[in-house]
Parts: sequence; C-alpha cells; structure tokens
Amino acid sequence: MQLSHERPDYAWVLRGADGRQARVNDRILERSFALAPDRLLEDWDTPAAIGELQPAHMEPLLALSPELVVLGTGARQVFPAAAVMAACLTHGIGIEVMDNAAAARTYNVLAGEGRRVVVALLLG
Repeated sequence: MQLSHERPDYAWVLRGADGRQARVNDRILERSFALAPDRLLEDWDTPAAIGELQPAHMEPLLALSPELVVLGTGARQVFPAAAVMAACLTHGIGIEVMDNAAAARTYNVLAGEGRRVVVALLLG
C-alpha cells in the first residue's frame, strides 16, 4: 500500500488548538487571531474574556466576506453577548461558537470543502 502526505489546497492550516495556544501551519500562536483559508489575522484585537467581546471586534472578520464565522472561545464553549452574534447574523453571515479544539477541526473540514469560512480563536 502506498501512502502519501495529503496537502490541502489552501494556504493556512489550523493543526490544533486549546485554550492557550494554536498551531497554524508550523507556527505556534499564543495570542487571539483569526484565520481564513487565504489569510491570517494575527493582530485581531480582542479582550481577554469572552464576556467583554463587542460587535466591533467582529468587523475585521466580516471584512473577509465569509459565509460562516467559527468562534473558538478557549478551552470551553462560552457564548458571547447576543449583540456579538447579531453582528454576524444581520449581515447574512452564520456564526458557530465552540471550544478552540472543536473550532480548529470544524475550520479544517469546511476549508477543505472550499467553503468561505473564518475561524477566530480567543487565546489567553
């Protein structure tokens, strides 16, 4: 049996994440960031706590024109304020909230399907 290493056809692969760090391609990131298949936003300015997340924090993500935002809230799933969810939904953009490990897996599946997805991970 011949085995081959499958490489995705998108630039940024989220190889794993937890509440404190994430591995993007071969880099370890320890600050909150957002990722699309063709773009890495390392300077995503977010508060330390999910409860302090505001609709304005979603604007850089919405500017990427995704069809879905996958929001990773750290080691546990914690829903942001309704206004944060509404910031996406009022623009016709879906939003899913989950822990960072699940968000990483979901992003990779959707990006692999060619979907316009953005994952945003809160790290801290």
